[in-house]
Amino acid sequence: MAIASKQNKKLTNQELSIQISLNGLSFCILKSNTNIISYLKHFAFTQKQTPYQVLHDLKKIFDTIPELQVGFNTIHVIYINELSTLVPKSLFNEDAIADYLKFNSKILQTDYIAHDEIAINNSVNVYVPYININNYLYEKFGTFAYKHYSTILIEEILLAEKDAQDQKMYVHVSKNHFEIVVSNKGKLILYNTFTYITKEDFIYYILFTAEQLQLNPETLTLVLLGDIVKEDALYNIVFKYIRHVQFGTPNTNYITEEEETIHYNYILKHSF
Repeated sequence: MAIASKQNKKLTNQELSIQISLNGLSFCILKSNTNIISYLKHFAFTQKQTPYQVLHDLKKIFDTIPELQVGFNTIHVIYINELSTLVPKSLFNEDAIADYLKFNSKILQTDYIAHDEIAINNSVNVYVPYININNYLYEKFGTFAYKHYSTILIEEILLAEKDAQDQKMYVHVSKNHFEIVVSNKGKLILYNTFTYITKEDFIYYILFTAEQLQLNPETLTLVLLGDIVKEDALYNIVFKYIRHVQFGTPNTNYITEEEETIHYNYILKHSF
């Protein structure tokens, strides 16, 4: 987790989490004294934006949504992109931080590179946040913390699996991409992210990953998180090829004011 900090007055018992991607923005407000999520809203873009276009939309949302025009005690920012990689902590050298990304991500010389420590896995997640958005949020709020979304996903899955004695594949689903996390007895075996258009793309990457790791679809337990529900097209095709499919549950006890499927918004709920 990285922190941008300057003097800022603490105003309320509300915490704000902002999830930022080039495909959309999400906002979640938690009343920390009651553990109630009082506001949860997604703003999807019609097409993939640039970081500069995202900043324009972010400013517009802050200017027009009353719930976001109050003071917040804490600000959490989550960056969603494919520009990340995991490095064992014993091999991490901050002076060479760009080298970890350049072989599997397209980065620019002007990109700012940050990193999160994942203590439960003794690793470091190296990634590219959007520095223009960081600068705006710093001027607007002062102190805030930011992470890459895969940091939260890996941390929470390994926490849920810390006492497990079996192997599981977790699939976290979003509109245009999904992540696969495979654990074995609480240890991380694989993390990767995939883009998809059709349900055939979706199941191909899942089955390919299982094949590469020599996981048997007849005995593998597959846990679904995020934007997927029972009997939709993605669920049906997974259930056709994987025998043991279940939905995950969050490691939180937050209460939502509106009824919501429990495995939805997994990363947002764990960002506080």
